[in-house]
Amino acid sequence: MSKVENFLTAAEEAEIVEAIRLAERETSGEIRVHIEKTASGDAFDRAREVFHLLKMDNTELKNGVLIYIAVKDKHFVICGDKGIDDVVADDFWDSTKDVMAAHFKNGDFKQGLIEGIARAGEELRHYFPCQDDDRNELSNEISNGGL
Repeated sequence: MSKVENFLTAAEEAEIVEAIRLAERETSGEIRVHIEKTASGDAFDRAREVFHLLKMDNTELKNGVLIYIAVKDKHFVICGDKGIDDVVADDFWDSTKDVMAAHFKNGDFKQGLIEGIARAGEELRHYFPCQDDDRNELSNEISNGGL
C-alpha cells in the first residue's frame, strides 16, 4: 500500500468528512481536503493547481478553502480563494497551519485536519453566513492521488 492509503483509516476519513459537513452547515463557503503522495515540486504551486482542478475557484463567492497534503514530502498547504483571503486576518492561514502542525508532529493527522477544518469553518461562517438559497457547491469527500 502507498503512504496515501495508509495516511488515514476509513473511520478517520469518515470523521473528517463529517467535520467538513458540520463546518459548512452554517456557511456558503466550501472546504475540501486533498491527499496525495508527493507534490512533485513546490507544494504551494501544486495546491493551487489542485484547487483549480477540484473547481474550487468556481464557487460563487470565491470562498473555497483547500487543505492539501503531500504525504511523502511531509508538506501541507492551506489555501483559500480570493473572497476568503481578502477578509481573514493576515496571519489566519499561518496560525491555522501551526495548530494543525502541532497535531501532525504527534502523528495525529485526523485531529489536525479536524482542527484546521473547524477553524476555516468558523471564519467562513463569520464572513460568509449561510443564505436561504445556499447549496453545497462541492463534494465534502476527501480527494486522493494525482488529478
